Amino acid sequence: TMRRVRDRVAGIDVHRDTAVVCCQLWAEQQLTVDKQTFSTTATGLRSLRDWLAGHEIELVVMEATGDYWKPVFYPMEGLFGEVWVVNAQHVKNVPGRKTDMADAEWLADVAAHGMVRPSFIPPPEVRSVRDLTRYRKTQIKARGQEIQRLEKVLQDAGVKLTSVASRVWSKSSAAMVEALIAGERDPAKLAELAKGRMRSKIPELVEALEGNWRPHHSVVAGRILAHIKFLDEQIESLNTEIVEATRPFDAAVTLLETIPGVSTLTAQTIVAEIGTDMTRFPTAGHLAAWAGLAPGSRESAGKHKPVGTRKGGRHLRTSMIEAAKSASRAKNTFFAARYRRVARRRGHQRATVAVAHSMICAVWHMLATGEVYNDLGEEHYDRYQQPERRHQRAITELQSAGYTITAPQAA
Repeated sequence: TMRRVRDRVAGIDVHRDTAVVCCQLWAEQQLTVDKQTFSTTATGLRSLRDWLAGHEIELVVMEATGDYWKPVFYPMEGLFGEVWVVNAQHVKNVPGRKTDMADAEWLADVAAHGMVRPSFIPPPEVRSVRDLTRYRKTQIKARGQEIQRLEKVLQDAGVKLTSVASRVWSKSSAAMVEALIAGERDPAKLAELAKGRMRSKIPELVEALEGNWRPHHSVVAGRILAHIKFLDEQIESLNTEIVEATRPFDAAVTLLETIPGVSTLTAQTIVAEIGTDMTRFPTAGHLAAWAGLAPGSRESAGKHKPVGTRKGGRHLRTSMIEAAKSASRAKNTFFAARYRRVARRRGHQRATVAVAHSMICAVWHMLATGEVYNDLGEEHYDRYQQPERRHQRAITELQSAGYTITAPQAA
């Protein structure tokens, strides 16, 4: 029999309309079980809290089921000894009879025996910023999808603007599309709307802008431009709201901006996802694993097999991957050197994840200590590498390029 580490535990199987609760009370070597179902309305949740308080529960455990756990978890926060939200993958019951009450009883049982760990739930002031940054991300994604739809309209009309322009959406592109919507069909006049460096491509633009633009293309493209303008206003408004919401964390945002590749938007997202209190993550490796940027482990019969990164916080992972791509293009930085070092052996994708892993580890150390980012420099790996190996790599690269290398004569 496993040793119990908690005496008064409640497991809650949360659904949209109901919360099925099982209390396990261990006293004088005897287990008492009490079960009940509550509504998830405000009235029902008050009854649930009173019922748990009457049993003097010291630990409440529930699964992270979509968003349904939130209205149950938030009102209980701080009222009991501990309230945990746990990963559903970590508390799977054995196959067999499955009922909501059986799930609640299993949750209480594994928690009472110390067989499960709580998920990271940031404090309320961080969660409010997280809601704003995540919604901003959806608007940015929607804007990108509208730009892709505009490209489809252009291709359908035979307008090969993107064969000449480096991006689908720019001031020049917008001006040309607006002119097409207004009825302009002369490729030369459309090309004259080019701005900045695009003007050097006017001859190519004249050829690319000759298409078969029809009235229905104007209707669709007009709606797309209006939607993009609306999304731009939404994103700008959200940026203002997020700046105000992150006032208490300005020092952390400014600190994180010193990392190459980390913009203000990325720094705000990092703070919104993990907060500034790094005591929730014992080491930088724990944070990297939570963010889904740490390598998984698979060992069988003493043999380690290669696996990808572990699953983690997809919002933070996405932001760190985007920042890593930017950092890998920076000149004379450690991240650029790390990217090239890994990409040479394992390719672009793994190199980007490796840089993101290094960046999230730097984030942990900076938020834990308050120190500004100190770049190790592009020559970091060369300083710790044996000269013979460095020379041999240079010889190998020259030989692969077709050069014949003659070893110098000994003195």
